Amino acid sequence: MRWLAAYTLSILGDSIYFMALGWAANRVAGPAEVGFIVASGAVPRALLMLGGGVIADRFGPRRVVIGSDAVRFVVIAAAAAALALTPGHVWLLITVALVFGAVDALFMPAVGALPPRISTPDQLARIQGMRALAVRGGNTMGPPLAGFAMGVSGPEAAFALAGVLFGVSLLLLLTVRSRPLEQNRDHHAPPGENTARRDLIEGLIFIRRHTLIGPLVLAAALSELGFAGPLNIGFVFLTSEHDWGAAGMGWIVAGFGVGAAASALVLAVLGRLPKAGYVLITTTLVTSACIALFPVVPELGLTVALAALAGLMGGIAGGLAQALIQTATDHAYLGRVTAVTSLAALGLAPLTFPAFGALVSYGGVDMAFRAGGVLSAIGMFVCLASSTVRKAELA
Repeated sequence: MRWLAAYTLSILGDSIYFMALGWAANRVAGPAEVGFIVASGAVPRALLMLGGGVIADRFGPRRVVIGSDAVRFVVIAAAAAALALTPGHVWLLITVALVFGAVDALFMPAVGALPPRISTPDQLARIQGMRALAVRGGNTMGPPLAGFAMGVSGPEAAFALAGVLFGVSLLLLLTVRSRPLEQNRDHHAPPGENTARRDLIEGLIFIRRHTLIGPLVLAAALSELGFAGPLNIGFVFLTSEHDWGAAGMGWIVAGFGVGAAASALVLAVLGRLPKAGYVLITTTLVTSACIALFPVVPELGLTVALAALAGLMGGIAGGLAQALIQTATDHAYLGRVTAVTSLAALGLAPLTFPAFGALVSYGGVDMAFRAGGVLSAIGMFVCLASSTVRKAELA
């Protein structure tokens, strides 16, 4: 519970930080520069994520998550002070975004690798459900809190609030004790010095050769890439085509959020689902069908209901996949496996946005959504083709 509280505060701080960064950038730069400043942090995050997994496995996820959270606290507190004392500069905001993105590349694999070290395998699905609730809650509460803080005293107040949240998160993480775990490490990389490159190669080979983790990581990545475009920018085109306006888009996104929250509750309350592999395959199939069906639903109410169903099924599929992966992963590789799954969701998924927009321009909204559904469905077929995934069960 201390880990969960720390993670929730961290997500809340992230949400406030991103809002404050965009607002501060808009105060000193033009629209093009604002987009560049906000996006600049994603570059080191994507480039360094796999290396962050190596570091988490080498030094232990608890040590890395505490160190990276401490750096985030110092960086955001310094940014708040700088913005309070100076009018702010583009170079300052870019530096903050780059450093924050680089530290995130260490924090995310480490914090994701902690649950197996502080809990038991039979609780991992429940933890994934609670973690999903934390993400939903933090992303929902963050923007209003950031807006309130900026209304009181500008973006520097929002940065200060985010810094306080990171500080409390750090204090909670210091009280979390992880137990040492037995490691059954197989060295697949060529012999040589024990370098970070070798560790990374070992991790990737471990994922590729594992009969359960390999297909699950690939399927999760394909499903994430298939759903990223429709969820993040596709609903904009969909509501515009049907002339539902901003309010209509708000209802659709809210419907998806309700479904996703319900999936998190299902996993948190039940803890495990029988025949987890088949449930994962079925929920992925339903999610893929929902993506493809969005453009053909004529009414707003039905689209909201479809979005809720997509959120529910997609959330269950994602939570089960993560729980199965963490249960099956040799603890020597937890950081690197978490880094690979995080990279697919946070580093590669945004790269699909331009392709999705190009598909809308070329073939219309229907084609773009169908392509997303097909890509997600390929992930389902990857799971279906693996007997190990089909027979997978949670402890």
